Formats: sequence, structure tokens, C-alpha cells
Amino acid sequence: MTFLGALNAILRYLGRFLGQNLTSNAFLEGQWYLFSCVFLLCGAAALRKDRHVRVDLFYDRLSQSSKAWIDLLGLSFLLIPMMIFSIWASLEFVISSWDIWEVSADAGGLPRYPIKTVLLFSFGLLFLQGISETVHRISFLKKSKQED
Repeated sequence: MTFLGALNAILRYLGRFLGQNLTSNAFLEGQWYLFSCVFLLCGAAALRKDRHVRVDLFYDRLSQSSKAWIDLLGLSFLLIPMMIFSIWASLEFVISSWDIWEVSADAGGLPRYPIKTVLLFSFGLLFLQGISETVHRISFLKKSKQED
């Protein structure tokens, strides 16, 4: 991503010097495609490693059981339903993009259907990781209840 950005900037300035257009919309779009992939596909990994941003006014001071309950409620009533809705809402969007082999409106741009597929795939990964985290929290709560 950084390489594409630097290459595009160098070619733009070199092109001005030479009086030629050396850049391409594909470089610009490739840059935001890569950024989108990083942003979208890392969501599930961030959830797995508990790296998502939260407002920790009280959460850090709670017991492990209380944290597990809060996580379980958030996963069950916010994340999982939102991912189900997002998959449902984007499915037709992605299918129609594949049906018409959608491409960029900009000259020399990249096809749009692959990046739209990444969107759907990332929602699916986040949904599956949400299920995994839910099972993990339930297991933790059952074990902590048995120890009490």
C-alpha cells in the first residue's frame, strides 16, 4: 500500500518534469483496495486478540466474570446480529456487482467486484469470530461457576 502511494507520487512528479502522464487510476484505486483489505480483513483477527477499541471507563476494574458477561452480551446482541444484517444487506450488492462484472467509473480503474467480495467475506469472518468468542465466554462462565 505504501509502495503504491510512493510510486504514484514519484511518477506524478516525474511525469510533470517530463511533460507526460505517468500515473494511473489503477495505482490510486489499488491503494484504497489494499487499505480496505487491511481494514476489513483484520477485524476478525483484532476481535480474536481482544484488540478492538473500547471505552474503558469501568471495564478494566471489573472481575473476569463480569467482563465475560459484558462481552457475551455485546457479542450476542450487537456484533452477531449486526454481522448477520451486514451479510444480508451486502449480499445482493456483491452478487449484482459480479453479474455485471462491475468496473471503476474512472478510466484505467480496477474492477469493483473483487473488493466488494472482500466486504462480504470480512463480515463473514467477523461473524464466525463472534460465534467463537461467544462460545469461549460461555465456556469461561461455566467453568467459573463450577469453581464457585
